[in-house]
Amino acid sequence: MGKARMEAFSDGVIAVIITIMVLEMKVPHGESLDALAPLIPVFLAYVLSFLYIGIYWNNHHHMLHACAKVTGPVLWANLHLLFWLSLVPFTTGWMGENHFAAMPTALYGMVLLMAAIAYWILQQRIIASQGADSILRKAVGGDWKGKLSPVVYAIAIVAAFKAQWISQLLYFAVALIWLVPDKRIENALRSKEGP
Repeated sequence: MGKARMEAFSDGVIAVIITIMVLEMKVPHGESLDALAPLIPVFLAYVLSFLYIGIYWNNHHHMLHACAKVTGPVLWANLHLLFWLSLVPFTTGWMGENHFAAMPTALYGMVLLMAAIAYWILQQRIIASQGADSILRKAVGGDWKGKLSPVVYAIAIVAAFKAQWISQLLYFAVALIWLVPDKRIENALRSKEGP
């Protein structure tokens, strides 16, 4: 099957996720800057989650460029990823509203961990469907970011019950790692096309 419908559906779901997150930020009842102070934790949680959703959208987009066709297992793996990403607005809102308390911070990390695992599963399903000469397999290589991220999320989940600021720092650090442009897929596609 072609990949266009899966790509369009995924883009739509991700757009809705971002929309839901921004709607969680309620307009304050007051006209002074002091009225905005209670929204600072909610806004910070939104910024972090917006970064994560943007990173997933960007990497998903690149991954699908290395994919010629989709199969049933690829479609289900994609839905699995979208399921975990769809929980980001809930955990973002809960964490922000409760000023980064232990349980909401840990649950936020659990959703990030599950999304990372789901992304890896999707990546593996695409590689399997593309055969031995998969462009994605060549591009991904050792994938140190993909291996490091779940470990950091697991540490952050445990840390949430000791010091939530450590968890937040770790979540932000993983986002920063993924913000650095990764040209592996673009380079693999370029080398396949030739000079």
